[in-house]
Amino acid sequence: MNAQVSLPAPAPADTPFGLQSVCRTLSAANATLERFAWLGDQFAAAVWTRETREAETVYDRPGHHTLSCYLDGGYRTERQKLPGVYGAPSRLCALPGDHESRWWVRGHMHFMHLYFLPEHFTQRAVRELDREPRELTLADRTYFEDDRIAVLCQALANENWADPEGLLRSNETAHDVLSLLLRSQGVRRPGAALKGGLAVATRRRLRDYIDAHLGEALTLGALADVACLSEYHLARMFRASFGQPPHAWIAAQRLERARLLLRATALPLAQIAAECGYANASHFSHRFREAFDAAPNAYRQAFLK
Repeated sequence: MNAQVSLPAPAPADTPFGLQSVCRTLSAANATLERFAWLGDQFAAAVWTRETREAETVYDRPGHHTLSCYLDGGYRTERQKLPGVYGAPSRLCALPGDHESRWWVRGHMHFMHLYFLPEHFTQRAVRELDREPRELTLADRTYFEDDRIAVLCQALANENWADPEGLLRSNETAHDVLSLLLRSQGVRRPGAALKGGLAVATRRRLRDYIDAHLGEALTLGALADVACLSEYHLARMFRASFGQPPHAWIAAQRLERARLLLRATALPLAQIAAECGYANASHFSHRFREAFDAAPNAYRQAFLK
């Protein structure tokens, strides 16, 4: 008989992947869900325990990416297509949203999962690698080792997700994990069609222009002038190359700059608001809380040691 496991609470209405397929698979396979939390920015994390003599687990295109890190045990667990390759503490698995896999689980396992969307991964390609989102996807890898990612996963598993400050630190850790995954596990999409996007030089010019003018009122017309395109064509091609429409990309860059300034400086909120393009401190606080479920001062306080 399967163990009675409480599934995570439903995500907010605007969270695309709701109750994860991976969670459902594990809950039906005698796994115990110890902890679960939505970390903000549509990240989720879970810590699981499993005790079994031998059982098969099948994942079938869950739709969201999963990073798994073994915390303890897993020494006799193997993936069907890799017989004789076993898990161990600090070993990692990267499972893309469209992957299919079968696993033989034996003995004790204690592990954590970080769940995130394909969009999380690919949109970072523009910001951090100067690549188009549609060029890259997450590599399907089993039991690889990466000390930096494993340390971050251990830190994430040890955080108190019920504490607002711990939750904010966990959100930041999840972003750090994603950046490392992008650099070490990103692969070109097979047969990716790259027609209709912006030229590389134009994409860089637009990104640099947005970065230099975040504190100002940016318009589609101004961006179109930078790209030497009509507003109509710029909007369509921008989305193809950046993975988001211009207004959404700019909003994300403003929030990212605000987070960096809150962590790295003691600037007053009014000045951060001005440098990031918000009308005033109140407008900035509202947008920040909306995105991260925390006030800017609380976010800053979470990282003061």
